Amino acid sequence: MRWSKAHLFTLKDAPNDAEIPSHKLMSRAGMIKKVGPGLYTYGNLALRSIRKLERIIREELNKRGAQEVLMPMVQPAELWQETNRWKEMGDGLLKFKNRNGHDFCLGATHEEVITDYVRNDIKSYRDLPANLYQIQTKYRDEIRPRFGLMRGREFIMKDAYSFDADEKGALINYDLMYDAYKAIFTRLGLDFRIVEADAGNIGGSKTHEFQVLAEAGEDHLMVCDTCDFAANVEVAPAKSVSSPKMATTKPPLLPMEAFETKGLKSIGTLSKSLGIPENQLVKTMFFSMNEGADPADKSVKPVAVCLAGDDEVNPVKLKNALGMSNPPLMLTDQEVKDATGAWPGSCGPVGLKFPVYIDTAIQHFSNFVVGANKDAEHFRNVNFDRDFKATKSADLRLAKTGMACPTCAKVGRTGAYKSFRGIEVGHVFYLGTKYSKAMHATYLTAEGTPTPIEMGCYGIGVSRTVQAAIEQSHDADGIVWPHGIAPFDVHIAVLDPDQEEVRQSAEVLYRDLESHGFDVLLDDRSERAGVKFKDADLLGMPVRVNIGARGLKEGIVELVTRKTKTVDKVKAEEATEKIAALFKAIRSGKNA
Repeated sequence: MRWSKAHLFTLKDAPNDAEIPSHKLMSRAGMIKKVGPGLYTYGNLALRSIRKLERIIREELNKRGAQEVLMPMVQPAELWQETNRWKEMGDGLLKFKNRNGHDFCLGATHEEVITDYVRNDIKSYRDLPANLYQIQTKYRDEIRPRFGLMRGREFIMKDAYSFDADEKGALINYDLMYDAYKAIFTRLGLDFRIVEADAGNIGGSKTHEFQVLAEAGEDHLMVCDTCDFAANVEVAPAKSVSSPKMATTKPPLLPMEAFETKGLKSIGTLSKSLGIPENQLVKTMFFSMNEGADPADKSVKPVAVCLAGDDEVNPVKLKNALGMSNPPLMLTDQEVKDATGAWPGSCGPVGLKFPVYIDTAIQHFSNFVVGANKDAEHFRNVNFDRDFKATKSADLRLAKTGMACPTCAKVGRTGAYKSFRGIEVGHVFYLGTKYSKAMHATYLTAEGTPTPIEMGCYGIGVSRTVQAAIEQSHDADGIVWPHGIAPFDVHIAVLDPDQEEVRQSAEVLYRDLESHGFDVLLDDRSERAGVKFKDADLLGMPVRVNIGARGLKEGIVELVTRKTKTVDKVKAEEATEKIAALFKAIRSGKNA
């Protein structure tokens, strides 16, 4: 592509709403342009990267027997109502009526549509297994779209769905897709981790996320410093390496008594006043079990959660413990007052008439301090069973750096968590029969018995992955493209475009490189060399060729490797051969 003929305009400054490096760089490079909140037009460079990623995805999925289809973005409400997700998805689902008053939504995901598609075709066990995928636009009505393509409302996604006769077959397909994802992200040259995760609204009993490591990542990951275990903090088991909480013998139970705690409304001030470490105090948090599926139902269904004073409630673990579809909302101060009789800071589990859940880290506590459900008052010497009964004990806290790795703990190793930030770019789920049962998608076994189809689903955020690659790989000067999805392989900077010899040499190299299968951007603009160098660094193609009158007098051109900024002077007639060698080194990882 010749820059002089292209619709390519770079910016010196990023838009004011661009908060993270990748969003700023994509905007400055002319890759995306905002149309509205969470809505972007993709420029030619962005689209070239997206198409390259799509090609890699298709190659890896087709290799494993998956078949491509294309489903509609507009979906009728009836399908979503069959699975009850018309209500469960809440406001994230953009709903509308057509001119006839019928309810529709824009496709946020396609489990219902694909299940409807196959239930009309799959009749017998002989029709299984099947694996279908599409690459298509999705829409989710994000309450606060931000970070460019990272959290947009409209985005490009690859979603695949597997169908099997039994769980064994479904898990074989799961592992096949898991392997495909590893191959895809490895080919992209990204530093990624595969982590255990929560299934969320999609459902399912087995799921993994593919996370690109980046400081600006929205996801918090816990990664073992010894073994391969990794998990999203949403589901990472929380187990201290050693803890004073896990006493082998309990002291005598002392009589519970109330005492005044005027002005002591936080765990910090209570700890300082009593001289008791925060991790040996118990705090009580309050949430509502009302799913909010019915907008007319404004009732509060309170549940109390008790945990150590220095821990935080993990909303996803609590959601799963309560059997809810979405993480529960915290009660407001007034709702806490109405439910317990006291304002937050003086509340506890004793005497409550609603469920009390406790974190496993405190189940061995005895003679502990909690709020007395009376303003400015607490109880000391509180004990389980005697003073209140817990509805359930579960791991309900957020994991922290330094906590024990569950895999290592099982075999006696001392592996511990390290904290990373990640960007979720892929997610695989084993769904089981959640959708097939709800939508009556069955097949006949060899014995003639109607049986629900076992399903899996597998997503890759295509547009998000392109931005995630930039977020992980950039420097102070601009983008540093991984070779797999760079819009162009080679960027030729014509430094003296007004001189015939320079123009001719650049043209010869441009055509020669294209004939050898390279994608080439020819910067033939009438601009100063400094402007072209800055733009080249901003756009970040893997290799740049500088062709100028001074170098050609000596018969040489400069090859610049973007990642290392290494400059090699080579004979002009050997440039294509040298560039091919550079790319061989880049693809093998030797040019890092």
